[in-house]
Order: sequence, then C-alpha cells, then structure tokens
Amino acid sequence: MRHAIALDVGGTGMKAALAGRGGEVLYRARRDTGREQGPRAVVAGILDFAAELRAYGAEHFGGPAEAAGVAVPGIVDEAHGVAVYAANLGWRDVPLRELLSERLGVPVALGHDVRTGGLAEGRVGAGRGVDRFLFVALGTGIAGAIGGDGRIEAGAHGFAGEIGHIVVRPGGAACPCGQRGCLERFASAAAVSEAWATASGDPGADAADCAKAVDSGDPTALAVWRNAVNALADGLVTALTLLDPRTLIIGGGLAEAGETLFTPLREAIRGRITFQKQPPVVPAALGDGAGCLGAGLLAWDLLSSTDRSEVAT
Repeated sequence: MRHAIALDVGGTGMKAALAGRGGEVLYRARRDTGREQGPRAVVAGILDFAAELRAYGAEHFGGPAEAAGVAVPGIVDEAHGVAVYAANLGWRDVPLRELLSERLGVPVALGHDVRTGGLAEGRVGAGRGVDRFLFVALGTGIAGAIGGDGRIEAGAHGFAGEIGHIVVRPGGAACPCGQRGCLERFASAAAVSEAWATASGDPGADAADCAKAVDSGDPTALAVWRNAVNALADGLVTALTLLDPRTLIIGGGLAEAGETLFTPLREAIRGRITFQKQPPVVPAALGDGAGCLGAGLLAWDLLSSTDRSEVAT
C-alpha cells in the first residue's frame, strides 16, 4: 500500500504516522524528543525514529514509504531543507532534509511545525474554504501560520508567522530568542504553567490546573489568566492589524481550556480594535494531530510535484 512518513517534532515529544494517499492514517507512534540530552541527541533521535517508521511500513504495507514530511519548531528554511534555529531544542542550521533523505532513501519535505499544522487546518480543519486565515498555536511557545485557499505563507526568509516574538511587554521577561517581553513569555501554555506554579505555590501545577481554578472562581488564578489573555490580545491585535485575516484560529494546549480562554479573549480583542475588522475567533479543529497530518500533506505534495515535473519532461 502506498504511504508516506509523517513526523511532527515538538519541544517535548514527537508524533508520527504513516499516511495513505488519501490522508488516511495507517499507523501512529509517539516518542519523547529528548531535548534534555542536547541538540545532537535530538537530531539522532529524529533520524532513528524515521528509520523505524520506514521499517514498519516496509514490513506491514508491502514496501517502504515513498516520501516523508517532517515538521519542526523554530525558524525553518523550507526551500533549502534547513532547521535554522529552535530556541526550545537548542539547534542551529541543521540540514535536516539532507540527513533524512540520506537515512531513508526517499524525498523529504521539511516544514515549520505550526505552519504545517496550519496547512492541515486550512485544507481539512477550521480554515477549510476560508480565503485568508491566521492560525495561532499556544503551546510550549507561540507561533502562527498565515494561510488561505489551502496554502501557507512562509515569508521571504522562513520567518512568517513568528507572532510569539512580538514584544508585548517591553523590558519584560527575557526570551531565549534574545529579546525581552515577547508574547510567548506571557501567554504560551508554558508561561501560564510557570506563572500559576509560582502563584499557587505548587511546582507541579500547570496551565490546565490554572484553567480549572479559573472556572472555580479562584481570584489568584483569575489574575494569572487575565494577565495571559491581555498579553495574548495585545499580540493578536498587532497581527490582525498587519494581516487582516478573515478568521482567527486558535490551537495548541492552552486552547484546550475552551471558552475559559475564548470568551475573555474575544472580549479583550474587541476592546482593543478601533478601525480593524474583528474576525471570528474559533478553536482549531484537528487538535494535537494537526502537525502530523500536515506533515503527511507535505510529503504527498512533494510526490505530486515530482509526478507533475516528470510528466512535463
């Protein structure tokens, strides 16, 4: 059975699938990213995981994968297949497409994790049929994807959508990117977890616990949550002003809080806009599988483009 490898590399874990031509998932797997062991170990783990997926496909589906799509965080040069920089993984200028192609013996498409998730949301998720949308993922960090009509804008240098590094609190907390006051230092799931662990006195508390405390009316939790929502609204209004999307799609771990997040966020955005048109603010439809699904789409797109070029030749 024809299939492709789809791999989504996150700050803490990797999600993978073998995807059929029609997008159907034939096999799923997960593994820790292992970032605590350093960037070299992370890269080695990606290569080993991909090789295991290739072997599984060859054994169970009549032959090896025809292509692979891999989504990674940080700054990605998709045209040259280079993972340029990832603050959460510590790597710089990793020629990941070349390394994977050599290991797997098949063509490989490399994409930015959130843009890849946005591709999936645009084609088969909350952005399907929308001519222009902004997808924002609130996870370990914050990043966005600018898309429409089934395509995602990468930017001239692969930086498009890095909304998490808009400075919303000048002089604020230091960010691994080198700036201070970046949006993701205040409104990511990791930032809310850190703030709530400190405020509650429970080092094991996380953003989900904070959301539950907000729902119960805990005033300390409400203050932590309000700070995050206000920072997020500040960053999003800047993005709306620049990009004018038809729809704003919010995903990632923090979005799992549902209306605990979306109701105050919509109100905060509404209170900040002046001449801008406020778009519908909707939850992502594909959950944490969006990046993996998008990676599969990248792989099949790569094969489709190769097929077309062969026909043209």
